[in-house]
Amino acid sequence: MSRIFTVSFASVYPLYVAKVEKKGRTQAELDQVIAWLTGFDAAQLADHLEAGTSFEDFFDDARLNPDASLITGVVCGVRVEQIDDPLMRQIRCLDKLVDELAKGKSMDKILRA
Repeated sequence: MSRIFTVSFASVYPLYVAKVEKKGRTQAELDQVIAWLTGFDAAQLADHLEAGTSFEDFFDDARLNPDASLITGVVCGVRVEQIDDPLMRQIRCLDKLVDELAKGKSMDKILRA
């Protein structure tokens, strides 16, 4: 099991916020991307952040967007679509969406509209 599975989502979330804000995007846009991927509304996201939910439990509770399978590309030197472990793939999909947001992609493209 990868160590990232047991890391709390709340400990990584501020890093996501800092990454996108540094590139001129907003926390609201980040939350929109997270909501698109996981199906969580603002209250559910806040509950997970407050509870310190692990990545494993965070994605166990998620209703993954059916279009998440359209997320492709390289994160940390690994092609997202070639990751075998379902949880690791979900985590890397989230990383990829955060990267796309930080790189200035339009929300339509990020949300695979």
